[in-house]
Amino acid sequence: MGRIDVRLSGSGGQGMITSGAILGGAAVYDNKNAVQTKSYGPEARGGAARAEVVISDEEINFVKVLKANILVALTQEAADKFSSEVVDDGIVIVDDMLVKNKPSGNFKLYSFPIVKAAAEDVGKSMVANIVTLGVLNEIAQVVDFDSLEKAILAKVPKGTEELNKKALKVGKELVKNN
Repeated sequence: MGRIDVRLSGSGGQGMITSGAILGGAAVYDNKNAVQTKSYGPEARGGAARAEVVISDEEINFVKVLKANILVALTQEAADKFSSEVVDDGIVIVDDMLVKNKPSGNFKLYSFPIVKAAAEDVGKSMVANIVTLGVLNEIAQVVDFDSLEKAILAKVPKGTEELNKKALKVGKELVKNN
């Protein structure tokens, strides 16, 4: 597998920081090394937020993501800011309703109604970050699906387990059905 650098970006309140922690946890369940860093804008909600996750079979000596293998951008601002920082032939995943001006570059672009699917297919827009993880993992197969589900269940509030399992499956189905 080597090293995979993932950048999850959007605005505060979209759960990208939590998604990064979950993805890193899933990698550990897969017996891989993982580190996660995070950055918030000046505001907690509505400001820029990003999580960076480095996953590797080998020791991780440098924890920063310079060029992402995978970029998730759930806002136009995130897409504009980070799409130039993706490796050649990398993967960019955007929300097709929130990112109107799709980024272009030497990467594979995937566009899905992530937030809409969370609201309409799951019933709660607040699980868009879990839908995102389902999309990301179905496209890139970064971690084992069962490890991802286990990491989600370890991180989400008690009483929301079934909701989050549904959100993960909705994300996976978005990819399969498009």
